[in-house]
Amino acid sequence: MESALPLVDRIERLIEVDVGRNMGALFAAAKGGLKSAALALAAARPGAARPGAARPGVAGSGVAGSGAVGILTGFFVPEGAPPAAETDGPVGAALLARGLDLVGIRCRLATDEPCRSACAAALDAAEAKAALDIAPLGRPPDAVVEAWREAGIEFAISIERCGKGADGAPHNMRGRDISAHTAPLDALFLAGPWETIGIGDGGNEIGMGALPRDLVARHVVGGNVIACATAAKHLIVAGVSNWGAYALLGALAALREEWRQRLLSCLDEALDQRILEATVRQGPAVDGVSLQQRLTVDGLPPARHHQVLRSIRALVEDGRARS
Repeated sequence: MESALPLVDRIERLIEVDVGRNMGALFAAAKGGLKSAALALAAARPGAARPGAARPGVAGSGVAGSGAVGILTGFFVPEGAPPAAETDGPVGAALLARGLDLVGIRCRLATDEPCRSACAAALDAAEAKAALDIAPLGRPPDAVVEAWREAGIEFAISIERCGKGADGAPHNMRGRDISAHTAPLDALFLAGPWETIGIGDGGNEIGMGALPRDLVARHVVGGNVIACATAAKHLIVAGVSNWGAYALLGALAALREEWRQRLLSCLDEALDQRILEATVRQGPAVDGVSLQQRLTVDGLPPARHHQVLRSIRALVEDGRARS
């Protein structure tokens, strides 16, 4: 694995591109987060179903799973037209779930009712075999915590999931308290015994509490209000959170040769586009910047995201060919 570590560092640099949020200082503070997260995941052993366990299902159904990774995502945009989950998060989560499944690591994906349809559409389009757990609004996610413990979850990965600020409320980038639309999945993230990985791009996402609050306050507009207080053991900060999922797939492909081709098959522009289209049209989902139901993520067209995706894939393919 050691020979691949410089390659993982180069992948991290590919996603450290500011898209208008003044994230340079946050990138620097989280440097090495992709490497630490990927090394932890690369050491995971593919899960095997427990004797007598049934097929994974929805939390509260009494169905036990066999997964090792739990993914949290879904960021509701009440100002959207229509109000819906945003496109950043579910797309990357679905790609990651597909990749992990292909290498034998089972997943569960947790969200809440407002983001259910977008996440379900993303998973279906990705053909990812992940159970979908829905947490209730206004109450602790106890049923999901129990489902994850029963499933033997080893890692919790949060991708673009709004987390609680210092005042106990989740805030979007506009500073709006969105508690009425957001289940407290911070409690699931921290419930353990799983190891935690956070992926974010603005300072208000679960996991960003690993950074000093005053750092977010100094550099991000409204950071003193929106900064998430929930920390992750491993933090990946990207220009767009979906890019963090791309990077994690690429880093695992660099570190685990026997997983490489299956993981790289997920870094595919056509697949990413298919997931985005299904998420937007069937979810529905909206762009978190434009607030419109469009095939864009954070105001950027698919071509920009696919440029990052292709660069990561090419870096791994070229780097490993030379080693």
